[in-house]
Amino acid sequence: MPSVDHVCRIFGSPWAGVFGTDIESARHYDRHWHATYGFGLMERGGHRSLSGRGIVDATVGEIITTNPGEVHDGRPLGGTSRRWRMVYLDPDVVESIANESGAASADVRITRPVIQSAALASALRQILQWLEHWSSARKPGADAALRGEEALVRACGRLLSAHSTARPSPDLDSDVAEVRERLADDLVHPPSLAELAQAIGLSRYQLLRRFERAYGLTPYEWQRQVRAERARALVSRGGDLAQIALECGFADQSHMTRAFSAHFGFTPGACAASLGPPRARRA
Repeated sequence: MPSVDHVCRIFGSPWAGVFGTDIESARHYDRHWHATYGFGLMERGGHRSLSGRGIVDATVGEIITTNPGEVHDGRPLGGTSRRWRMVYLDPDVVESIANESGAASADVRITRPVIQSAALASALRQILQWLEHWSSARKPGADAALRGEEALVRACGRLLSAHSTARPSPDLDSDVAEVRERLADDLVHPPSLAELAQAIGLSRYQLLRRFERAYGLTPYEWQRQVRAERARALVSRGGDLAQIALECGFADQSHMTRAFSAHFGFTPGACAASLGPPRARRA
């Protein structure tokens, strides 16, 4: 059983070398190091630690980071306890995001142990929330991995582009319409963000930026709306709702109902009763 002054939850992911933690603790950690990169959010209280740049303090809303091999410690600041959530990434994961051109990657280092950035904090919250949801879901939807990969790449891309030694790759000119067509064609088995980016010669972070500029949505968000629209068309023609859900790439009928209601404001059942063929309407 965990002690009352230290509670830790750990969250897995579908990717090797990526996991998250949610820790509330009064512990004073001795000097130690990790083989992974770490970056996370202070959620409650304050934290004082040794870092590669000396003693640093972090408070609520600030981002804390560690590099592989960087010796650090930790203790509460201004109270008896604190809470923080972290994402940990193996070095090869970070290197793949920092340099997706296939060229050899230099040792990437995060340059600041404590960061104040509302944009980065928002991106970090998305991946932290996604990791927790992924670990607790009994049956993640078919599109869950794409959504999580987007959140991971966005958070890491923001961190590396503004707060690391990684050289930003040029934003190559490439048409993302092909990506939109691929997403519409593959609702049941959606491609990964890496597959989509490779097909048009961009990095994953570049693809996210260009797709959002072109269509106002991320690839995941755009495909989610295609699913809902495709489902509405099929429901209005009549048919078994559970089968329609599977044909449109939803995990099950309940998943389709939630997405349908969020997109249209009414359920598939209401759609079938009001817009479907006569037999479906009477049912």
